[in-house]
Amino acid sequence: MSDPSELRALYRDLLQRLQRNEREFRRLGRAVWRVQEDERRRIARDLHDGVGQNLTALKLRLHELQSALDPSQAALHDGLAQALALCGDTLEDTRELSRLLRPPILDDLGLASALRWLARSHDGRGGARVDLELGELPDLDGELQTLLFRTAQEALANASRHAQARRIRLSLQRSGEELHLQVRDDGRGCDPAAAMASGGNGLSGMRERLRLYGGRLDLASAPGAGLRLSARVPLDYA
Repeated sequence: MSDPSELRALYRDLLQRLQRNEREFRRLGRAVWRVQEDERRRIARDLHDGVGQNLTALKLRLHELQSALDPSQAALHDGLAQALALCGDTLEDTRELSRLLRPPILDDLGLASALRWLARSHDGRGGARVDLELGELPDLDGELQTLLFRTAQEALANASRHAQARRIRLSLQRSGEELHLQVRDDGRGCDPAAAMASGGNGLSGMRERLRLYGGRLDLASAPGAGLRLSARVPLDYA
């Protein structure tokens, strides 16, 4: 049998290798996620500045053509009115898609303002009232702000789509050297293990993103008893 001291040294070496590999995995995972968010930002900007502006110009041109028509040309008036309505709907859909991909308020005004916008945009959706509680937050780097915003965005979307809730409460607080984001609803609830294993609700992806930053995701729920989603992430995630 090997000397116990040699075994302890071997175990320490293996543990250190595993820890280094884990840190490298997280670093690479965060790099991939940054690339994805940069691409979202670029596409959102192209939609807003390119497609959105072109649709705005098209709408103005259609208005000009409609104004120039003779009142007797009723069929053309009706056709242009339908084209204007379609153009307006498409423009609003484009703007909404741009905001969902990467809301400018997150980059321009920061996480607190972005969460207020997110809560307002979900308030009343599906009949649910959304309440927001924000504690005093430290200065956060862009990655943590994006991580927490995406977590809140996915959690609210899940509550709106699946929970059939009447009340949703979103809170973000500092707890020691961690940030604690919580989303609670009074909806139909679920089996947490089954919900985490399902690929259709975004929870597993949310959990993996949090892990890249040393965070964790917990669910507390039961059928008919609502759901509490709790995400914790350290301020120092290196």
